[in-house]
Amino acid sequence: MKDDLQKLITIFKAMADGVCIVNQDFTVEFMNSVMVDNFCDGLGGKCYEVLESRGEICTRCEAARVFNGETLHHEAYNKKADKFFDIVEIPLKSDDGTVFKLSIFRDVSSKKRQEEKLKDSERQYRRLFEQVGCGVYISSKIGKFLDANVALLGMLGYPNREEFLEIDIANDLYLRPEDRQKFMETIEREGRVIDLEVDFKKKDGTPVPVLLTGHVCYDHKGLVLGYEGIIVNQTHRKQMEREVRETNDFLNNIIHNSANAIMAADMKGTIILWNQSAEEILGYKTKDVVGKLNITKVYPEGMAKKVMEKLRTSENDRKGRLKFYPVVFIKEDGGIAEGNLAASIVYDENHYEIATVGIFTDLKERLEMERRLKTAQEQLLQSEKLAAMGRLTSQIAHELNNPLYGIMNTLELMKTEISPDNKRRKLLDMALSEIVRLSELLRKMLTFSKPDQKERQPVDINTILDEMLLLHEKQFRENDILISMALSDGLVPVNASRNQLRQVFINIFKNAGDAMPKGGTLTVKTRAENGEIVIEITDTGLGIKKENLNKIFDAFFTTKSSVKGVGLGLSVCYGFIVEHGGTINVTSEEGAGANFTITLPVHIPPQ
Repeated sequence: MKDDLQKLITIFKAMADGVCIVNQDFTVEFMNSVMVDNFCDGLGGKCYEVLESRGEICTRCEAARVFNGETLHHEAYNKKADKFFDIVEIPLKSDDGTVFKLSIFRDVSSKKRQEEKLKDSERQYRRLFEQVGCGVYISSKIGKFLDANVALLGMLGYPNREEFLEIDIANDLYLRPEDRQKFMETIEREGRVIDLEVDFKKKDGTPVPVLLTGHVCYDHKGLVLGYEGIIVNQTHRKQMEREVRETNDFLNNIIHNSANAIMAADMKGTIILWNQSAEEILGYKTKDVVGKLNITKVYPEGMAKKVMEKLRTSENDRKGRLKFYPVVFIKEDGGIAEGNLAASIVYDENHYEIATVGIFTDLKERLEMERRLKTAQEQLLQSEKLAAMGRLTSQIAHELNNPLYGIMNTLELMKTEISPDNKRRKLLDMALSEIVRLSELLRKMLTFSKPDQKERQPVDINTILDEMLLLHEKQFRENDILISMALSDGLVPVNASRNQLRQVFINIFKNAGDAMPKGGTLTVKTRAENGEIVIEITDTGLGIKKENLNKIFDAFFTTKSSVKGVGLGLSVCYGFIVEHGGTINVTSEEGAGANFTITLPVHIPPQ
C-alpha cells in the first residue's frame, strides 16, 4: 500500500464500521478489525471469496463503476455474515494514480429487524382490522370516516370503502343526529366510551342497533384529532331479547289467564307467584301476598308440611313432583276451597331446591255436578222401582180381573134364582158389591201404572240430548271418554214426556260409561227418517255377549255383579219408548262396543 494511504488506514482502523479496501484485481488490500470480526481475516484474498464465499466474481458486482470514479450507496444482506449492511463504496486514488475501491460496511441488522417487526405488526394489525367480525373505524372530529373495515361496510350496507368515507357521520349514519353530539361530548370528557347503545341506519335507511366503543386520538399538542374504536351490531341480540320478552309475556299470559290457581313460593315459604285464578278462588289479592305472605297461611295447620313430605319422597313417578293430591285451602274470608293440587320442586343447575310451584284445581263445579248426578241417579232408581211396581201391579191387575169378572157373572146368575125378599139375596148383593169395589180398585191400579198422558208435549230431542250429555260431560272427561255429536239441525219435535225421555238417555249414557272403564268414545247422532226421529247412541266399550242380547230389556236382568239398582233400567227404557209409539233396538259384539237405535214418531199438531 502506498505511503499516502497510511494516514487514512489509521483512521479506518479506529472506525466502528467495517472498512475494506480492494484493488482493481479484486484483491483485499485492507480490512479493519470490525470487518475481520464479521468476515474473518481475508487480507490478500479475493473480495468475492472473502465477503461472499464465492469462487468467481459476483454477477451483481458494481466494482467497475467505482473504479471509474462513481460513489455507490446501497443496502444488502450478506449471507456469510448473516447481517444487513448499509454499504458505501468510494473510489480511492493513490498518489501514483492507482484506483482502489473503499467499502464501508455499517451493520443495520438491528434496524432492519425492527423495521420488519414493525411492518409485520402493521400487516397483522391490518389483517385484524379487515378480518375482525365487528366494525372497526377511524374518524375525524369534523364527522368523516378516515378508515373502516369490511365488516363495518357490510354491517351498514355500503358496497365500497370510497363511498363510505364520503358520508356525513351525524346525518347519514346516526338514526338520530343529536346522538352524535352526545357521543362526542362523552368521549372528549372521559377520553373514551364503552358499549354506548345508539341506533345507526344502513345506506337504505334500515335502523341498526349497535354498541359503540372508542377512544380519543390526540396530536402532539394534546388537541383532539378524531376517534377510533369498534362498533358491534346488536340486531341479533335485540331480536333475541325481543323473542325472550315475547316468550316471557306469553308464559305470563298463560299463567295469569289459567283457569286453575297457580302459585309459587321460595324455600322459606314466601309467595313469589300468585295468578288471577288464585285471587278469584282464594280471595287474596296478588299485591297483598307476593313477597308478603307465607304459603303455609293458606293451608290448614300441618298440611303444607305434608305436601312437602310427599314431594320429597319417591312414592311418585319422579321425586320432586306431585301429580294429584287432594287438599283444602283456607280462603281470605275464612271459608275453604277443596280441590286437587299438582305440585313440583324447582331446582337450580346444581340440583339445589330453590322454589315450589303448585297448580290447584277447584272442585266446586265438579262436586256440584256430582251432587246433581247423584240426585238424578237416585231419582232414576226411584223411578225404576216405581216403574217395576207399576208393571207388577199391572200384571197382577190383569191376572185378577178375569177371575173377578167370572165371580161377578156367577153372582149375577145366582141373584136371578133367589127372590129379592130372601135373606140370602142380601148376602149375594153384599158379595157382589165387594167384588165390584175390588174391580174398581184394580182399574185404578191399572190407571196408576200407565204413563200420565197429560205430561206429553212437543219436545226437541236435540235439546234433551244436550242437557243429558252436559250432565255427564265432566264424569266422561275424567274417565277419558270422548263425546262425538252429530245432531241434525231443524228436527221436528216429538210428542213425549220430557222426564221419561231424560230417564231413557240417563240410563243409556250411564251404561255406556260403565262399559268403558278405561276410556273410549261415545257417539250420539240424530236424524229424521220416514216421519220418525232416529237417535243412535254408540259406545266403544266392552260390548254385550251374544247370549245376553235378547235379555237386556227384560225386567230384573243384569250382567253386573254389584249394582245400586234392581236391573230394571233398560226394561223401563223399553217400556217408555214403546208407550210413546217408538222402538228401541241394540246391536253389539263382545269387546267391540254397543249401538242403541231409538225411533220416535214426530209430533203431528191437531188439525
